[in-house]
Amino acid sequence: MSTSTEGNCYDVTTWPIGDASEDVGEVINSIIADIKVRQVANDVNHGGKPGAVITIPPGDYHLRTQVLIDISFLRIQGAGHGFTSSSIRFNVPEDEWAGLHELWPGGSRIIVDLPPAGDEEQATGAAFHVERSGSPRISSVEFVDFCIDGLHFTPDGSGMHPENTYVNGKTGIHVASANDSFRVTGMGFVYLENALTIHHADALSVHDNFIAECGSCIELRGWGQASKITDNLIGAGFKGHSIYAENHGGLLITANNVFPRGASSVHLEGVTRSSVTNNRLHSFYPGMLILAGDSSENLVATNHFLRDQEPWTPFRGVDNGLDDLHGLLRVSGSNNSVIGNHFSQIIDAQDIRPEGATPVVIRLVSGTGNFVSTNHVVALDVHSTSSDSCFEAQVDALLTTTASNDRAVTTVLVDPGSGRNTILDSGTDTQVLLDRTVNAVRATPTIDS
Repeated sequence: MSTSTEGNCYDVTTWPIGDASEDVGEVINSIIADIKVRQVANDVNHGGKPGAVITIPPGDYHLRTQVLIDISFLRIQGAGHGFTSSSIRFNVPEDEWAGLHELWPGGSRIIVDLPPAGDEEQATGAAFHVERSGSPRISSVEFVDFCIDGLHFTPDGSGMHPENTYVNGKTGIHVASANDSFRVTGMGFVYLENALTIHHADALSVHDNFIAECGSCIELRGWGQASKITDNLIGAGFKGHSIYAENHGGLLITANNVFPRGASSVHLEGVTRSSVTNNRLHSFYPGMLILAGDSSENLVATNHFLRDQEPWTPFRGVDNGLDDLHGLLRVSGSNNSVIGNHFSQIIDAQDIRPEGATPVVIRLVSGTGNFVSTNHVVALDVHSTSSDSCFEAQVDALLTTTASNDRAVTTVLVDPGSGRNTILDSGTDTQVLLDRTVNAVRATPTIDS
């Protein structure tokens, strides 16, 4: 096969094999095959396999063949993440579509036209599948500045509008094998059942992406270390995770803006010695941040939690199946530090479940030696409303700070299965519920009315 005229730089629109607008997957696979033919030597003048850059100019590109990546040092780059809300568009009456400025995401946009994966493994429905066995691990694969669009969601048997189900069997990027120093930067993901799923990551950077209106957004599976999820705009569907990680150490989750409607904002399973700091987390349901599976020695600090209610008519009545006793932040693990977080719990009394319950903010379920200090809880009772306008309804809800009454809450609940914890200045005497014979507590001072 001939080499590219640009050496190790390729353009999907000028590559002679395939038609990028009809099947960009075939084109990219052909380019990867060319790289492998040209770069065969492991050691030539202290080099040999520099990899390549594949450029996707602005435009729409259907992907009908899965891209298989099994080489290191590959950068696939576009010219814009192209995100726009498909959910808002599909919930606008169809007779109004002609008046919309645009109907579809843009930028360098890959349209996933793979057949539905059905009950098969998630990898079969992935636009990009990364896998290589042997040593060393595949390294330094980068996805930069383009959009992956799943196009439509499909009926799930619930009777909900098909475009609101978050189900279609499609995945944006699926990394199956152990990897090192991958980067996902400046990307847009929309209308995918799973946006980004990465197994066995080491020194992964998921940074400055727009990942929303996907069933699940970021999932770190298997195990991993020393990775970061930073400065992303993220919003999953009510069935999935916005950020999920399992069996990771040294994970940094910082400065993300996590939108509501995900079943959880951050869910850590068996994660140790990691940090969740300086994030803005917004949810319509309990179970916002979950430390499960004996997640221990983690720092949860200076995050802003907002729990309020769904204001957009198409999703009113939808929830994640958890009640208000579950806790906004739920800990099953030891020696975690929960310090300096702000919690706003702004909910209508009639929507509390179970009916008449006192909502729980921080709940320590199991483990020992957790340190909970100087967390501030604002709990207000509001009269909830809904609107057919997603943007206006949500902005109005965010900007409304007046309420009829303070809301009674349990700021910290320590279950009998958890002991030897220290709770400082995170609620008044009546707001902190625990066994004081096996836990240390200093209540927040109260002010006489």
